Amino acid sequence: MTYIDSHGGDRVKSLSPEPTIHDPVQITESTLGEWTEIRPHSRLHAAEIGDYTYLMERVQLDYTTIGKFGNIASDVRLGPPNHPIDRPTAHHFTYRAAMYDMGEDDDTIFEWRADQPVEIGHDVWIGHSATVLPGSTIGNGAVVAAGAVVVDDVPPYSIVAGVPAKPVRRRFPEDVAARLEATEWWHWDHETLADRLADFRDLESFLSAYAPETAEPSRLD
Repeated sequence: MTYIDSHGGDRVKSLSPEPTIHDPVQITESTLGEWTEIRPHSRLHAAEIGDYTYLMERVQLDYTTIGKFGNIASDVRLGPPNHPIDRPTAHHFTYRAAMYDMGEDDDTIFEWRADQPVEIGHDVWIGHSATVLPGSTIGNGAVVAAGAVVVDDVPPYSIVAGVPAKPVRRRFPEDVAARLEATEWWHWDHETLADRLADFRDLESFLSAYAPETAEPSRLD
């Protein structure tokens, strides 16, 4: 019997400030923060990945910004490029003409794509095989369920699921989410995170120690 390792190798036992990039990975015009990990067969184009964010196997990003502490499961697609369906054909020979020896490429299509970025906040979890379409914004602390297709903005600390993705429930009550978000803990330095690790393992302890008693909920523009 032949074993096929279709889901990547074993998890690494330690990371470092230098990004950990597994082979094969394709990265173009992108930046990676510290303590990040990119698992095999992922592809990033015009992407920005914040500190501590990890991408599991076969993730594809186009024109996407992900904040810190992002949790991106395998087979996720963020910002898959749209085709110009208002033309006689949606096929890319009309804008990748040089590939087919038909003339010059049409750069306006690539500019149009770049003008529809995906923006992912901090501490966001995106489940297996989810898709986030161009132009969508996902707020801090949100969760996108496995297989969901996000076509609209997702408010902070909300959980969405389905095709198209719809709200299921909140991750925390709005007042709790506002207090948690007000701490902006994702900007704490590495030593502070390590020192406060025990409090990260209990919500009430964390809120009591670091959050204001009240805070205004954040809104997506």
